[in-house]
Amino acid sequence: MKKLLTVFVLAMFTLTTLAASGAKEAQGDLSLEKIMDRGSFVLGLDDAFPPMGFRDENNEIVGYDIDLAKEVFSRMGVDLILQPIDWSSKEQELATGNIDCIWNGFTITPEREEVILFTDPYLKNQQILVVKADSSYQSIVDVKGKVVGLQGGSSASDAMDSSPEFKDSLEEIIEFSDNLTALMDLEAGGVDAVLLDLFVANDNIQRSGKNFRILSGSLTEENYGIGFRKDDVALRDKVQAVLKDMAADGTIAAISTKWFGADISTVSEN
Repeated sequence: MKKLLTVFVLAMFTLTTLAASGAKEAQGDLSLEKIMDRGSFVLGLDDAFPPMGFRDENNEIVGYDIDLAKEVFSRMGVDLILQPIDWSSKEQELATGNIDCIWNGFTITPEREEVILFTDPYLKNQQILVVKADSSYQSIVDVKGKVVGLQGGSSASDAMDSSPEFKDSLEEIIEFSDNLTALMDLEAGGVDAVLLDLFVANDNIQRSGKNFRILSGSLTEENYGIGFRKDDVALRDKVQAVLKDMAADGTIAAISTKWFGADISTVSEN
């Protein structure tokens, strides 16, 4: 009797699971529909990552990615909610549904593509080293045996891990919560150089007027993309389609020129 009961329970469990799976499959991808019904979209970002996304003198979150996102969701008729997150926990924030995408100078890597659904690349970037202007270093190879700082959980950290020969040549690598803190430590003499995104380095040097310069050469070249949950294909496709429309009508060129002095977007290339 117990054996029959067990078989019956297992059979019912299997039927229930298959029914639930079939219902989900029948519903299809509702990611875009859910956003449109809710009327809002939560964008996860590091709010200390200029010029992509950062706080201005009025504590308002601004930046290149912010301007792009505002236009995208305005065209979709959806309210944009900017949600600062701990960048080292960005994948978890996305997976648990606390945010709807990661959009803030988010580098596309093979490892991230295993768990993240990316748009096509919209901007090219490089990982470079910043030093004090009066230092004797001229290129990346000159920092051998020195102390290098970087943001933990960032693409700079990934670039470092993917360059074992360079990594092993350093005396020490110090991780910081964000790039601005790392650059402050460089100014104070705590590290000899900081590894970070080219855009962030250029923006910091230009806006802050601090006595920094960029060494010749780059550790890696990379592409920025917008990251979604793996199943949110419809939502990703819609955002990507709107970006292509913005590239076609010149909107992205105008935003790019505002922040970088020229149209450096790669949206139209895809």
